[in-house]
Order: sequence, then structure tokens, then C-alpha cells
Amino acid sequence: MTAHVKIEQRLDDQEIAEVLRLVEAATQADGVRPLNEHVMLHLRYGGDPRARSVLLRDGESLAGYAHVDPTDEVEGPSGELVVHPSFRRRGHGGRLLRAVLDLAGGRLRLWAHGDHEAAGALATSQGLRRVRSLWQMRRSLFAPLDPCALPDGVRLRTFTPGQDEEAWLKVNAAAFAHHPEQGAWTLDDLRQREAEPWFDPAGFFLAVRGERIVGFHWTKIHGSSEHGHEPLGEVYVVGVDPSQQGTGLGRALTLAGLNHLRSRGLAQAMLYVDEANTAAIRLYGSLGFNRWDVDVMYAAVPPAGA
Repeated sequence: MTAHVKIEQRLDDQEIAEVLRLVEAATQADGVRPLNEHVMLHLRYGGDPRARSVLLRDGESLAGYAHVDPTDEVEGPSGELVVHPSFRRRGHGGRLLRAVLDLAGGRLRLWAHGDHEAAGALATSQGLRRVRSLWQMRRSLFAPLDPCALPDGVRLRTFTPGQDEEAWLKVNAAAFAHHPEQGAWTLDDLRQREAEPWFDPAGFFLAVRGERIVGFHWTKIHGSSEHGHEPLGEVYVVGVDPSQQGTGLGRALTLAGLNHLRSRGLAQAMLYVDEANTAAIRLYGSLGFNRWDVDVMYAAVPPAGA
């Protein structure tokens, strides 16, 4: 049968269901989810109207899927792709990636989750080079944890839905001003996550000085039914207002969240951190975290003048 590519702005319900089945099949085969949370939320709810979905069919069967997101006007579009395990080694990965490169105008940042050899071979075969690594780190929650020692004048409370969104978005933007994947979150981005089954405001901690939010630790619990393993706690995102950096607030917030996750009976906690963020890696290492897995970004840049 002849493979063919279709590019769409928004998938219909049947197509979304097909993609989700493909994602689950790939997760079972590879031991890692091929699409990140942002892409999965876009699939279910929609998002940036400039984003595109790329469907690769082998006859009537969905053999591959890719998501292309404008994300960052400076760094260029980002993408993720996956080929169904039953349709691999037929050239579909190369065809899908070429379609994504054409759609992105030859300028693309491509995430490969789990740093699998086959993904690296596919990327390099199309001229992409490895430019970034994102570590997944883990630690046991059975091991001892220090108490949360907040800086003077700072108190801890939990997030109140319907009240704290705008203030949280401001401190999030300030804390991640140089990381647009996180710092550019909108109210819609936040509300989408509040609507997710895993969202629990009791695990969303805010550090407050006076009445102003100056930091936060948002925890997450991955359920076994969704991820194929025992429930796992996550340091979802820790942010500190630049005015409070160097006070020990980041460490205190991390410990507050870890103690919360342990109180929920979880055995392990995980987090993601950029390999280049050596200060954060040192902090997490001092808290008992060790590298567990790696996600890799590959990049393609068009020739000068293109």
C-alpha cells in the first residue's frame, strides 16, 4: 500500500483517538511516552492555532504522527514524532521527518524521548544534530528528607483555584524569563492543567512574602493506569522570583513538595532538568536525586540565505 501524508490544523475526534492509540502502542514498545505533556494537551483540547498535526497513513492505517509547534520565534519551530511499532523499518520515519522539515521550512528542533538509538539514527540521517539534553532524575522517598526551612518572612500555603492564577502566572514568567517553554504559559495553559485528573491544589505550594507570591513548587502524581508503573511523584515545576534567588527558597520549596509526596505513600519522586543547568543539577543531587534517563533535542538549521 502507498503511504501518504496529511497536514491538519485540528484533528477530529476519530483522528485524535487514532493518535492516542498509536501513542499507547509506542509507549508499550519503547518504555517511554513519545509525546510530551504539551503535545498531549494540544491533542485533546487544542492550543496555538499555528501548530500543525502531521498524519502518515499506510493505506487506511495510521502509521505515524508528528506535532509541529511554533513555540519560539527566535529558536524556531519544535516538533515531536512517533511511528507505530507495527510500521517501523519501512522508511516511514524518514518520510514523516522530511514532511515535518518541509512544514517547518527546514528550521526545526526535534525532541526524542528516551535517547533511543533508532531515534538518533533517524535524526542524523536527515542532517539534524544533537543540541540539548534534558535529564530525568529520580530519588527514593524512603530515604531521609530534611525539613522545609523557609527564609525569614516567607510562609507557605497552597494554591487556590479561581484566586491565584494571575499572580502565579506573573511569578512563573519572571522565574522562567529565559525559558519560553515554561515562562510563556498563558491562563489557558494553566487552566488546561487544572482540568486534568492529576491536578491537586493540595500539592501546589506557594511561598508568600507579605501577600506577594515569591516562589512555588507544583507537584504531580503520575498514576499507574496512565503510565504503566506504580504511582510516581514528580517535582513538576519549581520557580523562584528573581528577587528571592540566593535565599535558599528553591531548596526549601523542593523539600516541601518532596515531603508532601512522601506523605501520600509514594516510593519515588522524579523531575526533569536541563543538562546545561549545572546549578539545578547540583541542588537536586544534594537532595538525593540521580540521573535516570535522558531526552534529547536535535536541531536542523537551513543553509544561510535560505
